[in-house]
Amino acid sequence: MTKDVLITLSGLQFETEEDEAVEVISRGEYYFRNGKHFLVYDEPTGDADENSKCIIKISGEAVEVNKKGAVNVHMLFEKDVSNMTFYTTPVGDMLIEITTHGIVWEETQDSMYLRLTYALDMNYQHISECELTIRVDALKD
Repeated sequence: MTKDVLITLSGLQFETEEDEAVEVISRGEYYFRNGKHFLVYDEPTGDADENSKCIIKISGEAVEVNKKGAVNVHMLFEKDVSNMTFYTTPVGDMLIEITTHGIVWEETQDSMYLRLTYALDMNYQHISECELTIRVDALKD
């Protein structure tokens, strides 16, 4: 895998009334260090002046997502484990709990695929079942 990559994140929340989909496509960087895969990219927040710097670390049975900037959060996904964290936005903090149901990881020489399925609770109330897929493709010169 090359250092320069194209990262496509597709998120889906299965709501009781309506499913909600979000997709972000960004150029980023890929690193492999100490047996862990790292993805680094900027994620737009809707405010043209400020993005969030994102780092995704994939290791064995765990995935960590760190965002700093307009949104600040450290999310940890571990199969069959619930993890709580604060999701900090410009309008305040929210306590979220992530219960990971599944982690699928596939890689080839020029691409990687990650799929996370999880339950999302906010302030001790179930919000939705979610799916996040991340596709990483090497950028050619």
